[in-house]
Amino acid sequence: MWFKEIRASIKLGYPLILTNLAQIAILTTNTIYFGQLGKAELAAASLAASLYQVTMIFSLGLVSATVPMLANALGQRRSNIRQVRRILRHGLLSAVLIVLPFWVLLWHADSVLLSLGQQPDTVQRALPYMHTLQWGLLPYLWYIVLRSFLAALERPLWTFLIACLGILFNALLGRLLIFGAWGIPALGLTGGGLSATLTSTFMFIGMAILVHTKQPFRRYHCFGNWWRFEWPMLRQLWLLGVPIAITFALETLVFYAGVIMMGLISDTALAAHAIAMQICAVTYMIPLGFSQVATIRVGLSYGRMKLKAAVQSGWVSYALGVGFMGLAAVIMWLFPEQLATLFIRGDSPENLAVLHLAAHFLILAALFQIADGAQAVAAGMLRGLYDTRTPMVLALIGYWVLGVPIGAFLAFGLQLQGTGVWLGFIIGLSVVALLLTIRWHRFGVRLIARAHAH
Repeated sequence: MWFKEIRASIKLGYPLILTNLAQIAILTTNTIYFGQLGKAELAAASLAASLYQVTMIFSLGLVSATVPMLANALGQRRSNIRQVRRILRHGLLSAVLIVLPFWVLLWHADSVLLSLGQQPDTVQRALPYMHTLQWGLLPYLWYIVLRSFLAALERPLWTFLIACLGILFNALLGRLLIFGAWGIPALGLTGGGLSATLTSTFMFIGMAILVHTKQPFRRYHCFGNWWRFEWPMLRQLWLLGVPIAITFALETLVFYAGVIMMGLISDTALAAHAIAMQICAVTYMIPLGFSQVATIRVGLSYGRMKLKAAVQSGWVSYALGVGFMGLAAVIMWLFPEQLATLFIRGDSPENLAVLHLAAHFLILAALFQIADGAQAVAAGMLRGLYDTRTPMVLALIGYWVLGVPIGAFLAFGLQLQGTGVWLGFIIGLSVVALLLTIRWHRFGVRLIARAHAH
């Protein structure tokens, strides 16, 4: 039974993980390109991208409510076509509603960043990048909603193929627009934002064509009656999705607070932080994939009222996600400088300083990899049971009552600078991982007791 669940989780998980890696590869490709432009451009891009990612992650959390809702509906009845279409329709509508205020915020990113004490020169470099990057948020969220549909049907391989095409599209377009060629002028950071937006649009259009034309997706008529608005369904999605969004945002804002603190320290610290965080973002895609697997597998079993299977599915995903992060921690600990050189060459004194500091940050990052994986998968397990509010509160305590204040005190009070910021990350993630794991364990005991009672 355990072996069967492991096999099912890996079968569902590897396309989701590869899709996550493909999506982060788009941002990683642009980060590499920006590193070739120089330290100042890399720091500015990091500043803009971090603010953008806060809004993106919050929005992503909101529309991610479609995953447990779809899994539960399909678990009850595979041919639940009308309910699936209603969930998708309101997921797409929710993306529009949340993006509109965020577009206004991102357009005025310079005011936000300056109010946070960032250097005016860096902010001015970041603004043109933001003004082309921000428009990709809506097509990206629409892509995520359709990806959730394929994942809930346990057919995620198509999303991976589309994401791979997206990597190639962005890599070619990004190099063309950032550095210029074939009569197109070099647009620098502005070109990077434009390529990311066009790539998100390309991926959504590809997904829309897929679900509209190919079986078994076509039978659900995903875009049927798209104009119909149902307040109860929208309310249900937002009641489930807003706590997920806040939880995602609380975690992301921890790292954005790190960016702000690094910007107050120096450009070197900010650029080194950008490199280390990009590598951490890559490793995080694996437990994030198993978090998605946990939500789907737990949600499907819970919808079928197979309570023991739901608990088993959760623990299998947890073991797989945490196990990988243990391996990632070892690699970061042993080869930090080699990883950092993928993003910046030590061919000048200022680049060499960034390289050495990024390697130092990666050694610290190795210390929270397991905790990061544990909190990600545990949250996904709980989402499969529609438990989203308590994880939100636990994230608030771990990240903002403990992690950020401690990191700020260590960085500026004890003058540990960037090291203090990363020690705050370690403490916050470890606390949240422990609390979420304990909560899942208690849920599991109750579900097994209910299964025995019946």
